[in-house]
Amino acid sequence: MTDSSMFSNPQTFMNVPYDPQPEGAHAAILGVPFDAGTSPDRIGSRGGPNAIRAQSRQLDQFQPPFTKFSPVQRLNLVDCGDVNVIPSVIEQSFDQTEKTALSLHEAGAAPLGFGGDGMISLPLLRAANAHHKDMVVLHIDAHTDTYRSVGQQLHEIYNTATTFTRAAEEKLIDTQNSWHVGIRGTASQVDVFEHTQSHGYNIISAETFFEQGYLAIAQELKSRLKGRAVYLCFDMDFFDPSTAPGVCSPTWGGATAREGLGFLRALQGLDIIAADINTVSPPHDVGGMTALLAANVAFEILTLFCHSPTLKTKFASSS
Repeated sequence: MTDSSMFSNPQTFMNVPYDPQPEGAHAAILGVPFDAGTSPDRIGSRGGPNAIRAQSRQLDQFQPPFTKFSPVQRLNLVDCGDVNVIPSVIEQSFDQTEKTALSLHEAGAAPLGFGGDGMISLPLLRAANAHHKDMVVLHIDAHTDTYRSVGQQLHEIYNTATTFTRAAEEKLIDTQNSWHVGIRGTASQVDVFEHTQSHGYNIISAETFFEQGYLAIAQELKSRLKGRAVYLCFDMDFFDPSTAPGVCSPTWGGATAREGLGFLRALQGLDIIAADINTVSPPHDVGGMTALLAANVAFEILTLFCHSPTLKTKFASSS
């Protein structure tokens, strides 16, 4: 008989326990190594989950003076590994991702998804909607991902540019109270802002974000979203390419690491019930710097989980 002690578990985020059945955990890491494979020159975000995990070994569990506790410990965090997906095979991969994320919600663990490209948010939203029918989205990104479809082929309907178009059409979220933050750069459709707003979404452009400052923007969002269940979607191209070069759609004029992490920290108190981080593309990264920054984004989101009223209720009921 083989001695199991001879083997180590898969690499996990911050070396937390590997457990694909997270009973007793309040949050769980879920890798979604999917990308559509349709970009002409930026394929590689399918490797994002393991890149983030590898760089997370550089993180410690405490962050004074901002926190006096370990979010890893408070959340009983586990890493469930990766969803069994096939890059570019949309329907099968979406179905598998939704079912897997739904099992985490049913176990009482808030999923933190690691992509993968921006398409992973759609099946994760479908899973979250099963437990939070009236949720809103806070989408932090350089792009709204709410474009018109340009044809009727499956990959033209479902792609990284249409994630939130489909989410609106499927009525997964309350779009009237959902926000796209940090939008900037060139676009393939001249009326993308108008099309996004036609679905009910609110937009805070990068220009507004920097003119008003991230603390003021965070305060406004906290005021508007108070009492709402929030799904947080964080696309790493929110950051400037000088800060995060290894992304699917690098767009100049974005946030520095200090601004992006500070903005997340300032959102403390929102009722964030699930989240994902997407578009880390290791083949385009430089020294793992984007993946390391994504690991820090994950740490900040886990800290936000600790202040979520919904999750704090679970802490109290399990103590």
